Amino acid sequence: MPTYEYECLKCGHIFDEFQSIKAPPVAVCPKEGCGGEAKRRFSPGAGFIFKGSGFYSTDYRSESYKKAAKAESPSSSNASSGSDKSGGSTAAPAASTPSAPKD
Repeated sequence: MPTYEYECLKCGHIFDEFQSIKAPPVAVCPKEGCGGEAKRRFSPGAGFIFKGSGFYSTDYRSESYKKAAKAESPSSSNASSGSDKSGGSTAAPAASTPSAPKD
């Protein structure tokens, strides 16, 4: 269901109303003591804005913003704990150098 924005012609109060598309528009200002005529305001479109938890703030960012954010953030190697899920170390084993053959 969409949220419609209304404005009172008497007191200028602007309010939102969450209602069905089929519902009749609000005709009276809900502000206490006003009772003026309310008119639905023009809405420029049905753009979606994702608010609240569960959305990443960088999902729809520009490439320049992403580059600047990456430059400001600490290195990813500093953030890792150095262990994998099995509890072992993720560090590569030290490479052994071949010993020279003895004559």
